[in-house]
Amino acid sequence: MKFTLSWLKDHLDTTATLDEILDTLTDIGLEVEGVENPASKLSTFTLAKVKHAEQHPDADRLRVCTVETDEGDKQIVCGAPNARAGITVVLCKPGDYVPGIDVTLSIGKIRGVESHGMMASERELELSDEHDGIIELPSGEVGEKFIDWLAANKPEKVDPVIEIAITPNRPDALGVRGIARDLAARGLGTLKPVDKAKIDGTFPCPVSVTIDADAADGCYLFAGRLVKGVKNGPSPQWLQDKLKAVGLRPISALVDITNFFTYDRNRPLHVFDAAKVAGNALTIAKAKGGEELLALDEKTYTIPAGVLIISDTKGVESIGGIMGGEETGCTEETTDVFIEAAFWDFVQIAHGGRALRINSDARYRNERGIDPAYNMQALDDATRMVMDLCGGEPSDVVVAGAVPDVSRAYRLDTARCSSLVGMDIPAADQRATLERLGFVMEGDMAHVPSWRPDVLGEADLVEEVARIASLTKLEPKPLARTQPGVPKPILTPIQRREQVARRTAAALGYNECVTYSFIDQKSATLFGGGTEATMLANPISSDMSHMRPDLLPGLLQAAARNQARGMGDLALFEVGAAWHGGEPGEQRLFVAGLLVGRTGPKDVHGAARAVDVYDVKADAEAILSAIGAPAKVQILRNGPAWWHPGRHGQICLGPKKVLATFGEVHPKILREMDVKGPAVAFTIWPEEIPQPRATSASRGALAISDLQAVERDFAFVVDAQVAALDLVNAAAGADKALIADVRVFDEFVGGSLGEGKKSLAITVRIEPKDATLKEAEIEALSAKIVEKVQKATGGTLRG
Repeated sequence: MKFTLSWLKDHLDTTATLDEILDTLTDIGLEVEGVENPASKLSTFTLAKVKHAEQHPDADRLRVCTVETDEGDKQIVCGAPNARAGITVVLCKPGDYVPGIDVTLSIGKIRGVESHGMMASERELELSDEHDGIIELPSGEVGEKFIDWLAANKPEKVDPVIEIAITPNRPDALGVRGIARDLAARGLGTLKPVDKAKIDGTFPCPVSVTIDADAADGCYLFAGRLVKGVKNGPSPQWLQDKLKAVGLRPISALVDITNFFTYDRNRPLHVFDAAKVAGNALTIAKAKGGEELLALDEKTYTIPAGVLIISDTKGVESIGGIMGGEETGCTEETTDVFIEAAFWDFVQIAHGGRALRINSDARYRNERGIDPAYNMQALDDATRMVMDLCGGEPSDVVVAGAVPDVSRAYRLDTARCSSLVGMDIPAADQRATLERLGFVMEGDMAHVPSWRPDVLGEADLVEEVARIASLTKLEPKPLARTQPGVPKPILTPIQRREQVARRTAAALGYNECVTYSFIDQKSATLFGGGTEATMLANPISSDMSHMRPDLLPGLLQAAARNQARGMGDLALFEVGAAWHGGEPGEQRLFVAGLLVGRTGPKDVHGAARAVDVYDVKADAEAILSAIGAPAKVQILRNGPAWWHPGRHGQICLGPKKVLATFGEVHPKILREMDVKGPAVAFTIWPEEIPQPRATSASRGALAISDLQAVERDFAFVVDAQVAALDLVNAAAGADKALIADVRVFDEFVGGSLGEGKKSLAITVRIEPKDATLKEAEIEALSAKIVEKVQKATGGTLRG
């Protein structure tokens, strides 16, 4: 939003300096993005007078001038055709920076004649595009500052232009009056009253307006009137200067008036050449699709279905709330003008503008919100300006629809300013602030002004009070504790597990990855996903069409990219969510890790080797232990199809409670993902780990026996299909009080055992609790172990 300082002062009676205004604007939430202040670049130039001018001895188009300055007479070589004795000029001395030519002057010679500065044209000082000759001033004293002369004689030339950033919730600040209102509420001046024109029509309006039933939800109100007998032409200089300052090109008085109200009051208007409105009837409807319009920007648009349009009996003449048409636009030949003021649904304006890719001032304001209560008054105000600048006779007003009721009120709880913002502001000051902003106070109820669609609750009232009071006065204070002592933890148990899992994986040597939550359908299908339930409605690319069913696809794709760049040995992990459906709650938290290549670089001692299933098993168990998984778990098979069928395992608490899966990734998956093996991975579901029944800040007492432990080795011949876990569990169940640990230390297949048989050797650690075991007791326990294993596995003790 751009405006000039003088334009602001049309609405704000203030003695504040430019710097004070700029600081205050940013402080109240209207952030200043830039300032163009002519005074800063013209401050060094002074007035001088040409005493004598003669032809340059070596150049036909140059004159050697004797110029009277505040430093005495100076010789200046000038090529301007109007350089002559007796004129008052603008002097640029050696050392001055001339913005229009981007040069810092110095004493120099031009065709052998020394020149001490230059006499400037308007373009060289960036005052206009005029450069046919140097500036001739009708008055002024030698040595007078040029900026002072401009301020006294042509103030519009030194009017600072301010540009502020407007957040989407502040449409009222898209008008200069709204900005002035905020500054007045801060106390930087007084908001000037505005004259409300009251225009009575002298004849019935010949143009009728209608809103189709299907467009009633998009156009709430369409009002207009005819002004006949106008004389269109260039607008007055003061209006042209305002528009030029904010970057608009003056076109004609009728068009410039609508642009003026757009910026002055945030009130987009439109004018039709009434003689070009076929059938003297305008209808607001929704486009059926395919209609074309040559718009005022000289582009032809094909209008999609559903966009609001304004049509006469011949066809589309305007895109409602966005841009008018060229055919009914006003020209210098216009004698009868129809002025339109309408209130549109901001959502439909936004959809229409995006569909047509039109960015206009009207669309920008209509889609953010304008003041519906000002609609009819704006029509009168615009009519008054048209009559003042162009003459004419007004008709009665024609109206379709009605001004929507946006009235609402909220209770002002003056105590909430302290609790919500932390600022102690007296209740009387809070009420006064809201009243200066246009709110109407009735008791403790604040009635919201029609130009503030963003105020939608009691908290918004507090925000307005704090904003105007200045949030820079907010003093940091510690939060008050409702109860003494240590506060309760903020993180949930799952969040703490996620944090611990991430740190543990990093400590194990893994590098964390953060991959997209959506992947291509092919990769998703490989890991049990890729269904319509997880398909995105509007994917950003074809490679990101589905929500990921697992974290492994992203890790494998990352591994493939690294391998393609020469990084063969990788340890990657990720913590995040994966989806098994498209409804809320159909997702799980995953912790996944991937090892590819070798355990380390090549080593002369042969320490490096290819990663295997036991590497990821150990890492998965370490992470599970860190996040609180029970120590006693089962290792089962029958994992998903993307694991190697014979080289993976599931860490379970029973057959249906799976905590994690680890193993080799299926070779078929590696080929599809273009990953060169070996590749082993693990997946952990932290939410599946049971929460501890009781929590304590300290550990229980450590129980250590001072009696000698005993270890015994056993070798059993079993069928090849028997799982080692079954054998270990059977041996450990022989005596749970005495047997502390059972582990497999050898496996032998084939040889004298015969086909379909294998030998599993285990070590059983026996720890007595009360007294040292005697040999007979150890033998009895050993026999019990053999019996348990034989019964559970059908195996026999190897001789």
